Amino acid sequence: MRITMDVLDQLKGRLVVSCQAYPGEPMLDPRTMTQVAQAAVVGGAAAIRGKGLEDLRAMRAVLQVPIIGLVKEGATGVYITPTLASCRQVADQGCEVVALDGTRRPRPDGLSFAETVAGLRQSHPEVLVMSDCGSADDALMAQQAGADLIGTTLVGYSGEREKTPGPDWEEIDRILAVAERPVVVEGRIHSPADAAEAIRRGAHCVVVGTAITHPSTITGWFAQAVEQV
Repeated sequence: MRITMDVLDQLKGRLVVSCQAYPGEPMLDPRTMTQVAQAAVVGGAAAIRGKGLEDLRAMRAVLQVPIIGLVKEGATGVYITPTLASCRQVADQGCEVVALDGTRRPRPDGLSFAETVAGLRQSHPEVLVMSDCGSADDALMAQQAGADLIGTTLVGYSGEREKTPGPDWEEIDRILAVAERPVVVEGRIHSPADAAEAIRRGAHCVVVGTAITHPSTITGWFAQAVEQV
């Protein structure tokens, strides 16, 4: 297992690629998503963000870069690695970073975010915690609770901010201004220019998922553009 500083150094100023498929999609298969992750690493990804215990096990067996792991339970409310038990399950797969909902909303197991972080630290002290936040207030809460990385993942999805077509730079700037931990900019980064802009504004690293690893959405962008001519 890599030490904390080594992982943070590996991520600094770099691209992380999110490799996730969803129920009902043809690519929802651990072998497929692992191959997608391998291709992303060949292209220059410094780390992979993956979802689901089977996917994470398959990825860990072949990837030499850090993995930001999570599970999704449900589709509303707090569903990104929502409980202490799910955080521990993700960490057990060999992920260097566990990503979990970092909002101030009630959690399914009744624990606070701080209690969840403390519990994970007790069982897996070597693992970094990435808080998927929806606002600057979430970021303040998460870093006070001991999160190692502050993610902008849920900006526009937690009910505090309207969802913008692209990155919500206004709220991202607020998070960057209050964060005392490295900030991971994630969420609707749809172009290389967006990714570069995140780093320029002060992000520690940037996560891109849909625009790289979700063929259905990418195809839809092109199909819509062609059909509107």
